[in-house]
Amino acid sequence: AGAARCLERALRSRRELRAARLRCRRSCRGQVRLAAPGPGPAGDLPFFGSVLRRAECVRRCEEPRVGAASRHRAAEEVRADFQRRVPYSYLQRAYIQLNKLEEAANAAHTFFLANPEHMEIQQDIENYKTTAGKVSLIDREAKQHMEDYSAGVRHYDREEYELAIEFLERALKGYYSEDEDCQIMCEGPQRFEEHEYLDYKASLYEAIADHYMQVLACKHDCVRELATRSGRISPIENFLPLHYDYLQFAYYRVGDHVKALECAKSYLLFHPDDEDVLENAAYYEGLLEGVVDPGTIKPRKEAKTLLQRHKLESHLLQVAAAGLGYAYTEPNYWNRYGAHQDEHSVPSSISSEPEDGPRLSLPKKPMPKLDRELKEGGPLLYSDVKFVYNSEQLNGTQRVLLDNVISEEQCRELHRVASGIMLAGDGYRGKTSPHTPNERFEGATVLKALKYGYEGRVPLKSARLFYDISEKARRIVQSYFMLNSTLYFSYTHLVCRTALSGQQERRNDLSHPIHADNCLLDPEANECWKEPPAYTFRDYSALLYMNADFEGGEFIFTEMDAKTVTASIKPKCGRMISFSSGGENPHGVKAVTKGQRCAVALWFTLDPLYRELERIQADEVIAMLDQEHLGPSEMNINPKDEL
Repeated sequence: AGAARCLERALRSRRELRAARLRCRRSCRGQVRLAAPGPGPAGDLPFFGSVLRRAECVRRCEEPRVGAASRHRAAEEVRADFQRRVPYSYLQRAYIQLNKLEEAANAAHTFFLANPEHMEIQQDIENYKTTAGKVSLIDREAKQHMEDYSAGVRHYDREEYELAIEFLERALKGYYSEDEDCQIMCEGPQRFEEHEYLDYKASLYEAIADHYMQVLACKHDCVRELATRSGRISPIENFLPLHYDYLQFAYYRVGDHVKALECAKSYLLFHPDDEDVLENAAYYEGLLEGVVDPGTIKPRKEAKTLLQRHKLESHLLQVAAAGLGYAYTEPNYWNRYGAHQDEHSVPSSISSEPEDGPRLSLPKKPMPKLDRELKEGGPLLYSDVKFVYNSEQLNGTQRVLLDNVISEEQCRELHRVASGIMLAGDGYRGKTSPHTPNERFEGATVLKALKYGYEGRVPLKSARLFYDISEKARRIVQSYFMLNSTLYFSYTHLVCRTALSGQQERRNDLSHPIHADNCLLDPEANECWKEPPAYTFRDYSALLYMNADFEGGEFIFTEMDAKTVTASIKPKCGRMISFSSGGENPHGVKAVTKGQRCAVALWFTLDPLYRELERIQADEVIAMLDQEHLGPSEMNINPKDEL
């Protein structure tokens, strides 16, 4: 109870502190206008006088409301925790102890939206749904303009255009209000990144320039801040222009051609060469001929004002970078052609428009963009390996299913060595049930197997088998996907998951929740954020199965919504599924409800900087064993002749 009380107080005071500062700074902006400098030697006095009066106004307003600034100092780690919503993780645990399931569920949901890679919280949310029945989950840190935008697009996708207009217009209003708040909050203290503040000896204008350029950079980045979902690093690309793009077509569909043209022209402020919207604008003008002069319909004032300010900020930042030695690179804030494009697919109804009718400028949502040429169908190298399905047959991109990668005897031998070297929680930071409380996870690495073999704790031939089959899998993956550079091991793990008796009735969870291997899957945004703590360096993945004598445990691919299953694979001895590791291949494992499911999990990278350290050490052990003539593996791995 004490933990919940203090955490709630901390969250509340953080919100109140920001609100108080906003009120005071906004009020003082109105009360004290900055004066223009005058001519002559004392011409700067009116300007600096107004600066001093505004500073006095802000202090006089803030101190009675929030107290001395020292009361609100917090370490950088604490600020980062609040940014990542860590207090909500503690809160949900506290509320569980207090048996307040609804509050716990909302706290867990709030934390999970900013930390979608956190599997335990995801499982906790599923448990709340089961225990408490129908739970209406609330994001306690929701950005209202982002919520309205998402609601507007959902209505648009359902062709409910009047509701779409209502929510998108509300989202725009909220966006511009939040933009003003963001600008004001940037006027707070700044860190002098180039030098230690206490030792800083600068002239008047150098000191002003140093502080102001950091404030200006903060203000300029508000566009990115407002387009970024809570807890994420990467923004929704082209976020503000997208509002006008959706609106121009929605207004057309409800017959308001004036507003349609107004929104089309607003969008063209950001992308003046967009051919689709240029054609749409011309089409709307044609519809309005004889009714109203299209030339009198202008882009929206707030969009024009924001863009003008943004361009001036950019100019000043680049001038400062060139003349004062600041390090600054201008991002592309309105990019239309990144990995994101649009977070929602274009409704099919648009494609039914007549050829001369308007269309939405957004292309249909592509699969996440890969930074390499996609190929597949290369040689499998080994005569006993059997091809089963390719990407098209598995309803996806960069996927392949193979059989007979290892034999029945090798499966049995590998299973025997697994039972001798695996530890519960190995590879999962010691957690025996990292993804579900209904199964026990055990694992082991290649290096551990070889060490056990060298020490005589397991047969050396069996230990080396693990090493050799993982190398065989790597060669097959590199060859089949026709990679032009070497594929390195990123992590190799032999893992078994065992259904716990007495905990399998009415299970509604997964053995491994839906995820991607090199990015943070965000099903609500239909996105996969390639940023830490994801293993962003992973390029390809493979799973080599060892047995089939268990129930459940099917491997599944889904769409990015983490719900729509595109392919389901039943494991069996010698079967291997391999795929590219990005958001184009979300996947998971269905619950293992009886028995034990074992596999060799392999992740690969094209970047040698991220080679698996234990693999390098294992290579050294193998070289040492060969030098000591301790017997190479008796596996029959004879590649076919390669072209």
